[in-house]
Amino acid sequence: MINYYKRIDNKLCEINGPEAGCWVSVINPTETEISTLEEDMNIDRDYVRAALDEEEPSRIESDDGVTLIVVDYPVAENDNDPDRTLFYSTTPMSLIITDKNVITVSAKDNVVLDELATGVVKGVDPQLRTRFVFTVLLRIAARYLQYLKQIDKLSNFVGVQMYRSMKNKGLIQLQGLQKSLVYFSTSLKSNEAVLDKLMRGRFLKLYEEDQELLDDVLIEVKQAIEMTNIYSNILNGTMDTFASIISNNLNIIMKRMTTITIIMTVPTIVFSFYGMNLNENAAGLPIANVWFPIVLSAVLAAGVGLLMNFIQKFK
Repeated sequence: MINYYKRIDNKLCEINGPEAGCWVSVINPTETEISTLEEDMNIDRDYVRAALDEEEPSRIESDDGVTLIVVDYPVAENDNDPDRTLFYSTTPMSLIITDKNVITVSAKDNVVLDELATGVVKGVDPQLRTRFVFTVLLRIAARYLQYLKQIDKLSNFVGVQMYRSMKNKGLIQLQGLQKSLVYFSTSLKSNEAVLDKLMRGRFLKLYEEDQELLDDVLIEVKQAIEMTNIYSNILNGTMDTFASIISNNLNIIMKRMTTITIIMTVPTIVFSFYGMNLNENAAGLPIANVWFPIVLSAVLAAGVGLLMNFIQKFK
């Protein structure tokens, strides 16, 4: 899908076709649409395809006056798993800057671009290409921060539920959030490397206002990286704590089961002994009646139980 936007009367409006100074938004393009972009915008089709590969690394390159910037942006997903509430990942998006236009390409619907297209972000002007690109990067960084706060709240909520009732569902949810933070950390570091290259001014000409905007983007990205590291360390500690609790609970259960097994062994021994010898010719057995082994077993079992309890208290 291809949409064209241009600033008209201080407002970003959708137009019918490509014009100089417009923004071209491309979402999951077909081969026909890629060919159309190649002809109308005079750009390499490999530049358009760059963001369609989920494994495409963040990078920046320039050729024949056309600059390609590939960055990762965060996505909130629901994989229809009943044991998992929400999952976060990252996916590549490319920004292609020509001498007249800015083209954004992504493989799936992009919340950041939707905000620009619907006028949520004020003062957007595609004619100011460098500033427009930095505005997109700033919104991506802000989206990372927003999702990181959501991850923190979710992990705290799940943690409280886990302390109340240890269930596999909670562990699966925490593991999903942990994986999300790994994706965020990797993508943010790659994006930071791209921004560092932009700071040098080799690929895009930077004006004073653009420089300030780029500084804001770098600050946001660095803050997101720091928050990711902090939340990741907290979540790792939480997972380790729950693992220790589960192991401790298992040890307690095994101790109880062992105690019960030992106590139940005493009546088994007594009844086995009397069961083999309770007959008319039996000799040497005290009170060879049915009620005696029952009472004897109960007394011995109670004694063994008290002894085991005494030993466990003073360990």
